[in-house]
Amino acid sequence: MRYEPIIGLEVHAQLLTESKIFCGCPTKFGQSPNQNTCPVCAGFPGALPVLNRKVVEFALKAGLATHSKIIQTSILARKNYFYPDLPKGYQISQYERPICTNGYLEVEVNGGPKRVRLARIHMEEDAGKSIHDAHGDSSLVDLNRAGVPLLEIVSEPDIQTSKEAGAYLRTLRQILQYLDICDGNMEEGSFRCDANISIRPVGTETLGTKIEIKNLNSFKAVENALEYEIERQINTLSDGGKLAQETRLWDENREETRSMRSKESAHDYRYFPDPDLMPLVIEEEWIGNIRASLPELPTDRKARFMSGYSLPSYDAELLTSRKDVADYFETAVKAAHANPKALSNWILGDLFCLVKQRKLDDQLYISTWPVPAQHLAEIVELIDQGKISGKIGKTVFEELLESGKSPHEIVTEKGLQQISNTDTITTAVEEVLAANPRQLQQYKSGNEKIFGFFIGQIMKATQGRANPQKV
Repeated sequence: MRYEPIIGLEVHAQLLTESKIFCGCPTKFGQSPNQNTCPVCAGFPGALPVLNRKVVEFALKAGLATHSKIIQTSILARKNYFYPDLPKGYQISQYERPICTNGYLEVEVNGGPKRVRLARIHMEEDAGKSIHDAHGDSSLVDLNRAGVPLLEIVSEPDIQTSKEAGAYLRTLRQILQYLDICDGNMEEGSFRCDANISIRPVGTETLGTKIEIKNLNSFKAVENALEYEIERQINTLSDGGKLAQETRLWDENREETRSMRSKESAHDYRYFPDPDLMPLVIEEEWIGNIRASLPELPTDRKARFMSGYSLPSYDAELLTSRKDVADYFETAVKAAHANPKALSNWILGDLFCLVKQRKLDDQLYISTWPVPAQHLAEIVELIDQGKISGKIGKTVFEELLESGKSPHEIVTEKGLQQISNTDTITTAVEEVLAANPRQLQQYKSGNEKIFGFFIGQIMKATQGRANPQKV
């Protein structure tokens, strides 16, 4: 029997607010254990939560950017369960009335668009962190993360392959980064994903047994875990076995999923409205103001780069994959006033290589580029004006990394101006021909490949400054 996988993803995105969702404690990552705590996020009796307005604003931005319906009266609810790093014994979340519903994302799959529907986006607080085996047999609890604001973004089961899951996650993270509401750092846990997967016989509509996979801290981990789990479930059913609804962990070292616990249902959490928090009522005017403030999103920016700058889809895709890269490119275009394709080539080639070497692409936003956009624009201008050759342009690029001087200064000081004077080039040509009679005779005898040798010798004689077209 042939089976098909059905996949839904739950993403927890940590919001870039300065303080937690229900108290004034800072959200800064990497502090000493339990430093960023107070009676509210530590769950002391009698401490009352106050909702952070910025969290609501960020949730509205995410909803509007993903074509979601905004629920103007939503409810904050208590999700009850016990775990040592959950100090109150419940987590404040949303259940029956989330802030956003019925959105969608358009993702690029196999060269074409695919729409993945979003069931909901809701706000909630994060739990603390359990630290195991740090002191022998003890487990310790760090509450710095308790109360940090999250958006939970839940897709419908519209995803059918691991590649589609990866494309969906990359698109979602890109949107959140463009909105400047989440840094998308999976290694630090600020963009976390749980996958729900089931399989069913091809041609049937009934969903199979749903299994959740946790501990997915990279796009590669998500794709590999889904590949493994799809194969495991198919093999189990093909061998006559049964699947149990459960939560499984992805073991990256063994490259396999392992059973963690039986999967809970919503009623196990005994959701009910939080009595300490009033219903959240959002005015239409506020929604309108946020909608008007949304930045140009990646899909729209890519389309504009293709139509406005005549860039191929490949270039536009890479340039808009990060907002800071797209901003850098447009700054350079405005400085050069021409040739966006040449600028794109420099950025995607030489500059990206440099960024990778210096590990600047690990940052949320590159604020200080190794080559200022205006300087890159100057190099392209000098080449377009015939003042330097493309090869000299590479030399100038390397020099400005060392000196920090502008390309114009470097070209003037080093005497790198391109030679386009016909008399000067003719003299160089005659000298090279006279110095290489054997190669000249080979050319005259029909060996046209030797022509490249003469070009190289002339460029060498002029220290690479001769205009190649004139030569």
